[in-house]
Amino acid sequence: MGSLSRLSQQSPTPSDNYLIYAPFCACNPNVTISTFIESYNPSNNSWNRVTSIPGHGQNLVLKDFAMVSIGYHIYVIGGRLCCKFFGQNSDNIVEALIDPMVLSCVRRYNVRTGSWDLCAPMNTPRFNFACTVADDKIYVAGGQNTLGRATGISSTECNFYFSFFFRYKCVGVTWQDKIHVVGGFVAGGENQGPFVMTRSTSEVYDPERDIWVLKSRMWELDVPPNQIVTVNGRLFSSGDCLKPWKGHIEVYDEMQKLWTMVHGSHFNCASSTSKTEEVGSNGASMRRLFLTMAPIGTQLYFLCGCKMSGKGEASRLRSEVHVFDTAANGGGWRSYEPVEEEGEKELCGHCCILKQDF
Repeated sequence: MGSLSRLSQQSPTPSDNYLIYAPFCACNPNVTISTFIESYNPSNNSWNRVTSIPGHGQNLVLKDFAMVSIGYHIYVIGGRLCCKFFGQNSDNIVEALIDPMVLSCVRRYNVRTGSWDLCAPMNTPRFNFACTVADDKIYVAGGQNTLGRATGISSTECNFYFSFFFRYKCVGVTWQDKIHVVGGFVAGGENQGPFVMTRSTSEVYDPERDIWVLKSRMWELDVPPNQIVTVNGRLFSSGDCLKPWKGHIEVYDEMQKLWTMVHGSHFNCASSTSKTEEVGSNGASMRRLFLTMAPIGTQLYFLCGCKMSGKGEASRLRSEVHVFDTAANGGGWRSYEPVEEEGEKELCGHCCILKQDF
């Protein structure tokens, strides 16, 4: 078990110059359902509603899109639309797909002016795709463009040509100046031997040479990764798309082609899973609703949300932020004081970070 210290007010750190942005939709009756962006400020442990993502209409939710930052802009890319409404029981949320259901549009939010712009769309509508930023360019690859038989798409954009496989629910990460498209569900090409299964491969694009390379055994689980981030030239992960928190952090060993547990990273980070409930200190049951990871400097921020409900009481959301320093003498885990609010919200995509220079 990693060491833990509780933070309420702390001395300034490099992360205080950053904000973490995350997209959500509300899950409360009598509330207009839409997709919105909130920011988390590590300097004062506060959450703030920033903006709603425009262009989708009332009770329409955008999901499985990519959200990245460049400079002082946030880009919201692709995704699928669905309509959410409450059934006869206010706790029963019904989700239905609408037409057009898969988007190619790209919207840009200016955090300085609070305004949205519509950018050039992708050539192919897609959701559940890989996305990453390198040299102020956004790269997307794979994904799905229909909600029927999920076969994925192989088309890639931003100076890419075709990749090797039809791949979706893959993860994009920039590492060693190359674009890595890791894991995912893959259609075809499975007869390659026990250690070169397509789901365990990574497709690597070299922008300078404009070539693709297939790298084997980079993600050997049959379930795609949830997130992979880079810190000081190393790749870190905390789980897969079915279990975003495994109970510890893993780092990729390029020589051994293995993910190994980071020393001291074992931790009860929002220990409740989406399928089980635990009882909090006040007797209320807690069920985890979301978890997303953000790298700032040598630190990994884990933003967690748990539903808290007591007998005869309205449900509340408990937001927790846990920080692990990956440096050799980083000191292990730290946690901020939890923040509670009425109602619930659902994470609609992964977070991104922006430096506060405005």
